[in-house]
Formats: sequence, structure tokens, C-alpha cells
Amino acid sequence: MGTEARHKTGRDCESMINIEMARDYIERARRYATEADRAFLDGDFPTTVRRAQEALELSVKAVLRYFAIEYPKEHDVGDALHEVSGKVPDNLKSKFPRLKELLSELARVRGPAMYGYEREGIPASKAFSKEYAAEKLKEVRELVELCSRFIAEKK
Repeated sequence: MGTEARHKTGRDCESMINIEMARDYIERARRYATEADRAFLDGDFPTTVRRAQEALELSVKAVLRYFAIEYPKEHDVGDALHEVSGKVPDNLKSKFPRLKELLSELARVRGPAMYGYEREGIPASKAFSKEYAAEKLKEVRELVELCSRFIAEKK
């Protein structure tokens, strides 16, 4: 924690902590998106999907954390977006329906992206197509960037 945060008290300190946490989340989200890009280039489509999911989840959590929203400690946090809908710019708010859908979809395939579909005997390497991974990665990249710009604009 920076020295400024240590010297402030009450609401100012809490606000600075939330901003610092949001910035950290968004940096890690961008790193996960870069890892997803790398996995895609390597032909590792399950890892592409998994890292894309992690990037999107952390991006949305960054926006929620910025506003000190206590989101559910789970992978699909889309339902918490309604709490910030009046506080974000229209370009981000207009993406909330798709964000919610994509968060849910990727949360559902998070496990299979790591382990495959074990009951069916389908390994992760055969569970995700190049086309699916490319489509999800493209969408996630755009949404991560949108969340990232929002956080970067905040002081």
C-alpha cells in the first residue's frame, strides 16, 4: 500500500484502497488476456478459453471493486453489475447485457477448459474448437479493454 493510503483515514483511505485494488485487478486481467492470446497462437484452445474467462471475471470485478461493491465470491459476478449501472459511462453500461451473458457462459466452461468433460471422456484439448476460442477471445479482449479504459480514466 502506498504512503498516501497509509496517512489517510476513514472514507478517503477506503476509497484509495478500492482504487488501488481495482487497478491491480485490471492489470492482472490484461495479463491473463495476453496469456490467452499466447495460448491461442500456440494452438492451446482450452487455455485460451480459461484465461479469457479469468480476464473477463477480473475486469468486471475491477469495476465493482472501484465502487466498493462486495461482489459474490464466485466466477460469475454478472448479477452484481446492476449495482453500478448508474455510475458508469454509457459505452460501458451498454455492454452490460453481453457482459452478463459472457460471464455466465465462460464460468460454465471454466472447469472443462481445465479438465475436459471427464464423465464423457473428452479431454480439454478436444473440448474447444479454434473458432470458439477465437470468438470468445475477441469478445473478451474488447470488454477487458473497455473496463481497463474506465479504470484508467479514474483518479
